[in-house]
Amino acid sequence: MKKLILIILILTTLSFDTQKEDAFDTGEYFKFRIHYGIINAGYATLEIKDATVNNKKVFHAIGKGYTTGMSKFFFKVEDLYESYFDKQTGSPYRYVRKINEGGYTKDQEGLFDQNANKVLVKDYKRKTEKTIMITDNVQDIISSFYYLRNHPTIDKLKPGEAITIDMFFDDEITKFKLKYVGRQDITTKFGTVSTMMFKPLVQAGRVFKEKESVTLWITDDDNKVPVRIKADLAVGSLKADLDEYKGLKNPFKVKK
Repeated sequence: MKKLILIILILTTLSFDTQKEDAFDTGEYFKFRIHYGIINAGYATLEIKDATVNNKKVFHAIGKGYTTGMSKFFFKVEDLYESYFDKQTGSPYRYVRKINEGGYTKDQEGLFDQNANKVLVKDYKRKTEKTIMITDNVQDIISSFYYLRNHPTIDKLKPGEAITIDMFFDDEITKFKLKYVGRQDITTKFGTVSTMMFKPLVQAGRVFKEKESVTLWITDDDNKVPVRIKADLAVGSLKADLDEYKGLKNPFKVKK
């Protein structure tokens, strides 16, 4: 069950919106219930608040993941991810990563200088600092979620086509590729929801069985909220469903 919460936080970055106006605002909150096979493994949450960076009003996004019940005894997970990003451009200014996954811990902070294309990574566990060069328009793992929800080309994709973004994670830039599959109505705890289906291309090996082991469903409305994620892992399977939401900027459309 190692890194199950992290997988959810990564995959929830894959939501998009075609509107020029932001698909979200301060006060938005999501909670996902995570199942590992038949086991209720834990929860992941995402919320957005206001903050100030260098005397500028910015969005402050917070992602948390944690195991519950018996899963907590077998493999304890307590993860915290934060991102401070520009309200107009979506560019990140700062990220925080504090994780504890079965005793594996990290305590990092990253400070972006988008003009100079670099990020200063402070590792508080190892008491080190290093500067890493980055590409234009790079996002951190949490800011990607909000940046991509305003992506202008998502409705222009045809089945089989993909979108690729640059994501900074684990001290390097990852090319994250998302393949569009099509549209589908699915049954959720909130009712029947029209969704768009995607296949995030992941690395086959220790965590995932194949490159297309993951399927993601997002609402086909102005919010583009992830409502379901399924993944075939190297050992077992993972499923996450939207369990709670509040503060959406647009109506959550449910079919009668």
